[in-house]
Amino acid sequence: MKFTSDFFVKYKTPVSLMLLILLMGGGFAYTRLQTSLFPEITFPKIKIIADAGLQPVDKMMVTVTKPLENAVKQVPDLQYVRSTTSRGSCEISAFMNWDADIDISQQRIESSINQIKNNLPPEVNVTVQKMNPSILPVSGYTLESHNKSPIELKQIATYTAKPFLSQVTGVSEIRVIGGKTKEYWLVLDVQKMSSLGITPDMITNTLTQTNFIKSEGYLSAYKMLYLTVMDATVLTRDKLGEIVISNDRKRVIQLKDIANVQINPGIEYTKINANGHEGVLIAVIKQPNANLVELSDAMSRKITALQKILPPGVTIKPYYVQADFVKDAIRSVTDSLWIGLVLAIVVAMIFLRSLKASATILITIPVTLACTLLILYVKDSTFNIMTLGAIAAAIGLIIDDAIVVVEQIHRTHEEHPDEPITALIHEAIGYLLPAMIASSLSTIVIFIPFVLMTGVAGAYFKIMTNTMIITLICSFVITWIGLPVVYLLLTRKKKRNQKATEEHHVKKQRWVSFFIHKPVISLLFTLILIAVIIFIPGRLESGFLPDMDEGSIVLDYTSPPGTSLEETDRMLREVEKIIIKNPDVSAYSRRTGTQMGFFITEPNTGDYLIQLKKKRDKTTEDVISGLRGAIESTQPALRIDFGQVIGDMLGDLMTSTQPIEIKVFGNDQRVLQSLSKKVAHVVEGVKGTADVFDGIVIAGPSLEIQPNYGKLAQYNLTPNMLQTQVQNSLEGNIAGNLIEKEQLSPIRMVYPGNRSLDVSGLQKQNIFLSNGKLLPLAEVATVNIHPGDAEIQRENLQSMGVITARLDNGSLGSVVPVIKKQIEQKINLPTGYHISYGGAYAEQQQSFKELLIILVTASLLVFCVILFLFRDIRVGLVILGVAVLGIAGSFLALYITHTPLNVGSYTGLIMIVGIIGENAIFTFWQFKESARASTIDEAIIFSISTRLRPKLMTALGAIIALMPLALGIGAGAQLHQPLAIAVIGGFIVALPLLLIVLPSTLRVIFGKKTLDEHML
Repeated sequence: MKFTSDFFVKYKTPVSLMLLILLMGGGFAYTRLQTSLFPEITFPKIKIIADAGLQPVDKMMVTVTKPLENAVKQVPDLQYVRSTTSRGSCEISAFMNWDADIDISQQRIESSINQIKNNLPPEVNVTVQKMNPSILPVSGYTLESHNKSPIELKQIATYTAKPFLSQVTGVSEIRVIGGKTKEYWLVLDVQKMSSLGITPDMITNTLTQTNFIKSEGYLSAYKMLYLTVMDATVLTRDKLGEIVISNDRKRVIQLKDIANVQINPGIEYTKINANGHEGVLIAVIKQPNANLVELSDAMSRKITALQKILPPGVTIKPYYVQADFVKDAIRSVTDSLWIGLVLAIVVAMIFLRSLKASATILITIPVTLACTLLILYVKDSTFNIMTLGAIAAAIGLIIDDAIVVVEQIHRTHEEHPDEPITALIHEAIGYLLPAMIASSLSTIVIFIPFVLMTGVAGAYFKIMTNTMIITLICSFVITWIGLPVVYLLLTRKKKRNQKATEEHHVKKQRWVSFFIHKPVISLLFTLILIAVIIFIPGRLESGFLPDMDEGSIVLDYTSPPGTSLEETDRMLREVEKIIIKNPDVSAYSRRTGTQMGFFITEPNTGDYLIQLKKKRDKTTEDVISGLRGAIESTQPALRIDFGQVIGDMLGDLMTSTQPIEIKVFGNDQRVLQSLSKKVAHVVEGVKGTADVFDGIVIAGPSLEIQPNYGKLAQYNLTPNMLQTQVQNSLEGNIAGNLIEKEQLSPIRMVYPGNRSLDVSGLQKQNIFLSNGKLLPLAEVATVNIHPGDAEIQRENLQSMGVITARLDNGSLGSVVPVIKKQIEQKINLPTGYHISYGGAYAEQQQSFKELLIILVTASLLVFCVILFLFRDIRVGLVILGVAVLGIAGSFLALYITHTPLNVGSYTGLIMIVGIIGENAIFTFWQFKESARASTIDEAIIFSISTRLRPKLMTALGAIIALMPLALGIGAGAQLHQPLAIAVIGGFIVALPLLLIVLPSTLRVIFGKKTLDEHML
């Protein structure tokens, strides 16, 4: 006892020094913490893409997809596997358990694929990639020019911009998208070749035997060792034309005699557009552990330096910078935190009317925050929207701890103004310590069950709850040890002649007597809250993760199957007129034939990335609705799908980018397509849906060239020789490379008019015989036109159709049940077919089940803490009952503000149980101590009167501290808005529960007898 009473005096200096060190350490950690939007989490998804040329879908399925699926299926820790098979390519997604080591899983998958590689077609190219946010661009720039060709722009991007920007620390990769590759085309003169007896094979063989560098070995002479090198490389266009193809001693035939050597752009089925101009996109990929904001700032400076060394007329401009949104989001959450903190201090000053007490709180809370930041830094955590949100959400609990202790010290001083301040602090802390420990534990233990949460919500919200646990532990330690020392430091010594301060005792609140003698009021209020808990949740909108207004849009589009790149581009030019006219659009970029991310992409598909202005009247969703309506009315042939960039990226890393996903399983592809169309038609009729897609992706029509083997043998031709010559008529064949300026330029051999050839022209195309004579293709092969084949989607080796949709002024909880009901009524499934629901809805259902378990577990843990402290099961049940009833306030707040019940708001519900339990513990502790020397009624009245001021202070302080978050002001604040609203609603209802229901219940339980007769 004596040691405890002297502790704060004896150790005032070292504790003060420790607080100062913590404050400085927190400031240091604040400047050094890595900054990112979300925590660095590697998603348990590994994607395998196999490219096998242009094989038909059915052949691709049998020869490539199924063997790869079977190989992946054998890997440990695999949850399920999904695949999409298209013409010549397949995309397989392996979803692992969240606790699996993703690097080891990737190695196992690669090993399994290598074991079956001999069974795959020899031309198959397989790529394996683990999916995490680091594979996606964090910023993008456009390289534009009015006087440079696409070839020149790509060379500038590849050989000037890319190496220059790669010097920035933290950059993993600089991707160059768009532009044209420089190629040397050998446009063959077919008639002249035939007359001279020259065949394409002769040209290919000559180039192969000419354009090389080889060593013949070493030569030793006169004590020197020389390396001999045969350099037969072709370095210029003129030298290429001078290569000798044939020399029959009568005539020397050079390449320029039978071919026109041209410099042309390579044949590519992609088109890149930025702000209405063709250009080159430069995407920046960051290293996993790099600081996003620092990388962005360094990249901005590097871009400024790059602009100075670019050729005249070439400009580089940003079209997307993720760090801008991250900065705004972190700034808005930080501002909300500090604004709430200052307002809470003002509340403390108003109630305590003591500058010293308020200053104590003002000093203690920053020290607590500094301690939290220091621990996060040591744990290698990042400064992101989840950790910041956790601190902002916990600020009310930090204020609660500080106010309770300061108020107790201040009140003890008011009651005993003439006693030494050291004795008063000892008395206040000694009196509150057991209740402080129990109350802190009751708020900490509610976050422990979050370890049970799985999926993407579990990955992110576990980081949030872990940060809250760290914050609350720091708050308890600093409040228990540091706050009394701060109070002591701020206390001035009394002068000898100073008059004694008048005593101020707790004023008994007589209204408490009114309520405890009329328990029917408490019963009625309790029944109302129970009714709210029963009936309101079913009327709430519900979602999965809270939405954010990012100010950026991803617009995916698909033109009809088989549409040429030129026709798709024409339609998109009309779309761009709509985008440019929108006053809220700042910049945009467009990719056709390729997409942002790791996908198989057809030439008639692509995406826009649209950046909105920061200062605008409309929300991102409002802008999306306007663009959707205008594009659908003017370009009905385009299938479009809108999303926001970060949400779309997260969707790419998870199961589906769309919140609504309906999977129809069966065996017959025709039946699946028919059912998918019917289901999509039903979904379109449900209010609140948009961008509905039946999942049927048709690859464009194809020309099948069927060789006549008898005729080929008659003319001494092989199918491979025929295929090579047909390719010369169309895409051309790469016959070698020309080295110039540290770059390789392909040499492509083509026939004249290869880019303007049509179906009839192909049938009339001449084929070289081995003696140089020409023969029409129709003589040795037939050309048939086939309509496009649909992509095949499978999950766990079973075929399925996937119907997707987004939400438009609707919620998952309201829209999906209607869809389910409509499908059950209108869709008759054949035998062997069934429907399941995926996407964000499936994630939501799983998360809600886990959150319910977490809520029950957290409540039981709070109950255990109360039992350890008071050792009375009735007291535990009363406090737990009051705490659980506080959830009704959260439900009411969500209902009134039209806030959906999602993972964020559900977390707020769980927090309320611990918060109310904490306050109830202090009240009962006061009641228990008072009842030892007075009647039950007097003890109840005194305990409520004593705890009235701290309760009002903590409730108002926490509500005001959370109000900036609840208002959702600023970028990223929407992520934590549902949680803040739920907690504020719980705090509001907590006041009547703690001030009316709890004392009435205590009187019913203990009656008019003394407490000692009931408790140990």
